[in-house]
Amino acid sequence: MRGKLIFVAGAALGFVLGARAGRDRYDQIAEKSSKLWHSRAVQRQVVKAEDFAGAKTADAVDAAVDGVKFVVVKAFGGGKKKSTRTGTTR
Repeated sequence: MRGKLIFVAGAALGFVLGARAGRDRYDQIAEKSSKLWHSRAVQRQVVKAEDFAGAKTADAVDAAVDGVKFVVVKAFGGGKKKSTRTGTTR
């Protein structure tokens, strides 16, 4: 479904940019495109895409924070320091 929507939007954009039919045809296409964009079906898909992107962004931020914590713990030993004399943790 998403691929079809992208194709249709790209085709419409290409036609608008490449058309030499004049301002009247451009206005017709712009009006139909606006109606399509603001239709309930398209807007439901837009909301789904925004929700999906928001969830994935939050997941990516969480993964990045976990990665930074891991690197810090590995680089600095998590605040624990081993004694070179006895080999025990202080």
